[in-house]
Amino acid sequence: MKKLCYMFIIALGVYAIQGCNSRPKDEKATADSLNKVKDTSSNAPATGGIAVNNDDAKFAANAAAGGLTEVALGNLAQQKSANEKIRNFGAMMVKDHSAANAELADLAKTKNISIPATVSADDQKKIDALAKKSVKAFDKAYVDAMIEGHKKALKLFQDEAQNGTDADLKTFASKTVAVVQAHLEAITEIQASLK
Repeated sequence: MKKLCYMFIIALGVYAIQGCNSRPKDEKATADSLNKVKDTSSNAPATGGIAVNNDDAKFAANAAAGGLTEVALGNLAQQKSANEKIRNFGAMMVKDHSAANAELADLAKTKNISIPATVSADDQKKIDALAKKSVKAFDKAYVDAMIEGHKKALKLFQDEAQNGTDADLKTFASKTVAVVQAHLEAITEIQASLK
């Protein structure tokens, strides 16, 4: 009995140590994993299924992650920038991306798609690094990040609008392409005014 008790204590200790050393998954990675498990082609009875294919689910997770980051950066721009155009752009990011995030969250819920609810760890590091910059350095870095981010977002939404298989997500992506394009044009004009 003592041997069994010692073995149980050792096993419990090993399990506890492994649990402490494992890093938590990023919310976007977790959402992708959950969506893969819910894929109706393989596991619908156990998971309740997912109403879209894996590519559409990945789009939703990526779009949600990007939208959350845009809102966080927009809030930071409003707090940190001394440039009125950048503060106004940040306010527009918060307003527009919050609305898109809410619409996407509703769509995801109806389709049983898992999406992240918080900014990813990598994006949070970028946000924290931007927050530490001086006002002048912040403005340039923020504008550069917005241009890069909106170019990526534009491609993401255009790809879904053209190649997505779920009609609702395609409609959402098509509608959002125009908003992302307008953001990219606005931030490009701001960049030109900084030179």
